[in-house]
Amino acid sequence: MRPDSRLSRMLHVLLHMVRRPEPMTSDAIAAMLRTNPVVVRRTMAGLREAGYVRSERGHGGGWTLASDPAAITLLDVHRAVGGPTLFAIGNESDNPQCLVEQTVNGALAETLREAEALLLGRLGAVTLAALAHDFDARWSACFPADGSD
Repeated sequence: MRPDSRLSRMLHVLLHMVRRPEPMTSDAIAAMLRTNPVVVRRTMAGLREAGYVRSERGHGGGWTLASDPAAITLLDVHRAVGGPTLFAIGNESDNPQCLVEQTVNGALAETLREAEALLLGRLGAVTLAALAHDFDARWSACFPADGSD
């Protein structure tokens, strides 16, 4: 099963938007992500509906941030791109009367609920601004302003 990378890909796009004052076209985003502009527009539509980005048509148009990066969490973006399932692990339910199946499913269900709650909590604690800050630190470490190594 191929992992769902919509969250990662859209965070990539949004981080570029934080650093670019000019709009990014669907074609430019598609080239960056190696996908089709239609896929970009479909995915970005969820971010637009949530109020995180806006789009302008025509010459000079494209996608821009519509919200403060400090107000956008990774959880917000996760939800805006459709809130894909976080775990591929699931319960067997061929024989719901089986006591072994009930025992196993109960243990897995509780564990998965706890893990999902932890992950969602952490996604909710990280903002797009925090990612931008981390990127800036990494950039400065690789390319010092004073030219030193």
